[in-house]
Amino acid sequence: MTTAGDIMHRGVQWIPAHETLDRAAQLMRELGVGALPISDRDERLCGILTDRDIVVGCVAMGHDPAEITAGEMAQGTPRWIESSADVGEVLHEMREHRIRRLPVIENKRLVGMISEADLAQHLSDDQIAAFTESVYARTAPSPH
Repeated sequence: MTTAGDIMHRGVQWIPAHETLDRAAQLMRELGVGALPISDRDERLCGILTDRDIVVGCVAMGHDPAEITAGEMAQGTPRWIESSADVGEVLHEMREHRIRRLPVIENKRLVGMISEADLAQHLSDDQIAAFTESVYARTAPSPH
């Protein structure tokens, strides 16, 4: 059985909720990533910040990324999965919530992140095609 722990990218790093978006962007550049999990003061997951969030949600809105915090950008309930979860559970969670990155938790601590690239390295072409169709498919407009 392939698990989340088998396919995740290790070495993921938090961005504390109080850190500014300009610091988050610098950290993304240093780590070569496009997303960072956001932690609260107790190092619990409180969101995920993407490079797109910084650009679209801050810069394009005319805000200063040196004045907006990662915590201010956190929206909704963050999704995560246990490292022991089967890859089928990983796919279900990502499809169900239409997300492209999924933090992996072990013993209540962040241990990794699963991205589309991680899936592509470990799944069959058919599994990847089904995943991308479900995550990227747009709902057809209502005829009314």
